[in-house]
Amino acid sequence: MAAFRDIARRISSIKNTRKTTKAMEMVAAARLRRAQSRIESLRPYAERMMELMQEVAKHTEGGEQYPLLKVHDEEKRVAIVMLTGDRGLAGAFNANIIRHSLAIHDQARAEGKEVVWVIIGRKGVGTMRFRGYDVKEAIIGITDRPKFTDAEDIAHRVATLYTSGEVDRVHLVYNHFKSPMEQIVTEEVILPLGEEIVTTEPEVSEEERKLEGDFIYEPSASAILQELLPSYVDNTIYRALLESTASEHGARMTAMRSASDNAEEMVEKLTLAMNKARQASITQDILEVVAGAEALG
Repeated sequence: MAAFRDIARRISSIKNTRKTTKAMEMVAAARLRRAQSRIESLRPYAERMMELMQEVAKHTEGGEQYPLLKVHDEEKRVAIVMLTGDRGLAGAFNANIIRHSLAIHDQARAEGKEVVWVIIGRKGVGTMRFRGYDVKEAIIGITDRPKFTDAEDIAHRVATLYTSGEVDRVHLVYNHFKSPMEQIVTEEVILPLGEEIVTTEPEVSEEERKLEGDFIYEPSASAILQELLPSYVDNTIYRALLESTASEHGARMTAMRSASDNAEEMVEKLTLAMNKARQASITQDILEVVAGAEALG
């Protein structure tokens, strides 16, 4: 009977755990729907903003006058902006980001460069500090529902590191949301702004320009680009935050669903074991009664 009671206690404990994981799955699913709606709304805006910058950049002079476009003469220090979550129980969501960021770190160190860490998310901050890395900037408590002001603050810190010459390149590492079942670890070099922003004006005639639907800029194209560049960095980080948030909720929903399914399977196996233990106990009791009756008779 002791084995029967032990199995019954295990079944009760697993059922309670299953209730918790099922509730967490439902909460993650609800949050995922909101996060997915936000990122799907932002993606077209971010793509259109890039097209606008490319168009404006065609009518400006060289990029050396723009601090965010200027490539530093020598690359001695790189910054890694790592986006993790503030909570766990999301499968390999945080581990994949940390692993990829460490690979960038090791590559940079092998090339003789220093690495500056800018980490978003309590899990990333805790892991890197535990491993003994010096964290330059630590931002926590914003990953569940990031706001645009959060992205502006992070972008300002990163841009300051770059324009002051403290770092010569900035890598952004985050999870790109594809589906609740799939999140893609993505790495982008956000500073200096990439070669996709061309700042040389093509040699075309005035008539060709009119046929292409050229615009008259007021203020000048240079002034517009000067304003667009910081906004583009803000939006790049904001988009990464939203992608990461949707990825985290999707990963947590999937992980909790898997945990619930595993708990269900374990309950079925333990129930079968409990029934076998009960049957064996009853059979043993019957045998003892029969043996006692025979001894008396």
